[in-house]
Amino acid sequence: MRNIKIDQRRRLSGLKAIASAPRLQILDWLKDPIANFPPQVDGDLVSDGVCADFIREKLGIAAATASRHLTLLTEAELLVATRKKGWTFYRRNDSAIADFARAISNEL
Repeated sequence: MRNIKIDQRRRLSGLKAIASAPRLQILDWLKDPIANFPPQVDGDLVSDGVCADFIREKLGIAAATASRHLTLLTEAELLVATRKKGWTFYRRNDSAIADFARAISNEL
């Protein structure tokens, strides 16, 4: 079993990242990107992730607001960002999400 101890900075960063309905929605949608997003010209929905613009459109929010949500999730290591052909694609970091969930569960 992997060591589930994560430092306080990462725990707080993760808690801040999930303390928002839109950010929780992003994490939920990215569990099954094929079911939740249209096909992309550049980038595979599963291996590369979902284009930031598709996420923004689905949330119905401004680009700057979507960028902030995605940045917080990425800084908390709950998402992985990949640049490809001038676009940024986001996918879940499932191993980090599992570690974070276990660490919080053990702490509480």
